[in-house]
Amino acid sequence: MRWAEDWKVLGQELKKFTAEDGKIIFLCIGNEMRGDDSAGPLIAQKLEKTIGKNPNILIINAGTVPENYTGVIRQEKPSLIILVDAVEMDLDPGTLKLVKSDEIANYSISTHAMPLSFMIKYLKSFSKAEIILIGIQPKNLEMSNNISSELQTGIDKLVNHLQKIFS
Repeated sequence: MRWAEDWKVLGQELKKFTAEDGKIIFLCIGNEMRGDDSAGPLIAQKLEKTIGKNPNILIINAGTVPENYTGVIRQEKPSLIILVDAVEMDLDPGTLKLVKSDEIANYSISTHAMPLSFMIKYLKSFSKAEIILIGIQPKNLEMSNNISSELQTGIDKLVNHLQKIFS
């Protein structure tokens, strides 16, 4: 499973950043009115409860307007920015995948006002932070407040992994 390989790398990198007292920002993105696109906001809520007390971590529920949080990101001067969003990757619903910033333009992330590739270019214009995306494959992006069971499983898996790293 590709996630297992990537998770090992991500876990090592996150431990390195926290050991160096680096600031990590989780920028969680999504539309709570579009089914599985609500992954980002749901993950932000869960992370706030589990790892949100860590002083080296800032969790931002950016909704559909992550560009509105660039001022906060600039002020915090993070060493790592982790974007979290539902991403069409042609994988099984609920599958998690690490996507490097230079690969983000290859994936469909269409429910937001500004493409994430533009957002990343802007973040890199003022920040030396490393930027990665944790994508979760949606099943349903139609107008609905309901998420799929597959997405919920993926969310729980991600939150559990992050909780183990930061506890």
